[in-house]
Amino acid sequence: MPSPFPGMDPYLEGYLWPDVHQALAGKIRQQLAPRLRPRYVARLEIAVLSDEPDAEEVSIMYPDVEVLKLRRAEPAPAPTPIGTRTATLSAPLVLPLMQMRVPSVEVREVASNELVAVIEILSPVNKREPNLSRYQDKVTNLHHAAVHILEIDLLRRGTRIHTDPRLRSATYLVTLTRALDYKLEAWPLSLQDKLPTVPVPLRPPDAAVPLDLSEALAEVYDEAAYDLSLDYREPPPPPPLSPEDAAWLETALNR
Repeated sequence: MPSPFPGMDPYLEGYLWPDVHQALAGKIRQQLAPRLRPRYVARLEIAVLSDEPDAEEVSIMYPDVEVLKLRRAEPAPAPTPIGTRTATLSAPLVLPLMQMRVPSVEVREVASNELVAVIEILSPVNKREPNLSRYQDKVTNLHHAAVHILEIDLLRRGTRIHTDPRLRSATYLVTLTRALDYKLEAWPLSLQDKLPTVPVPLRPPDAAVPLDLSEALAEVYDEAAYDLSLDYREPPPPPPLSPEDAAWLETALNR
């Protein structure tokens, strides 16, 4: 059964997101591979990031697991005489420390194995500190290394690295920074928009190859049977939709 949404399905932004993220990266590689041959290949790169999600993020991504526990602070115990056993002190706040596997797609030239383009699918861990600053540094370094950078942000929550208000206000966003170019190509998307087909640039004189994001996400949704796991009678994961989007969503789900 296909998704009831023409583009990104906001219900996929919750606990299913890690599965969506990995499957989408694999589907992008699968779609690009025959279009890149024989001079280029697509490879999956997995970054392992330490994460300290807050309580709201935990409730979105891990709804059935209690990983935050707040204890009432207790008065400090009286000093223990030297030579006696010291009492164990309990911390007033216990926070989860998690390892997140974040996949991306790399396009490499076959002859030299040099990195030509990177396709980043943004994760919640990329969109909040401390990993937000690290991600920004990574993008800057890639640009200085003459690598094309295609960024796919299908998450409404978190901070976007691009400062233009037209980009920050978009529900979803796809951007392309070409190697050694100081212009940003952007596809701001609303909830109602179909995901675009975007170019993946290569090295001159080779022409860019197309990447159909709508086709990729539709195939992932169908193969994973997400419709069996999602309850469209409930509201989508936070943040709340705007009144206009909420009204449109209700209409779309009741067709």
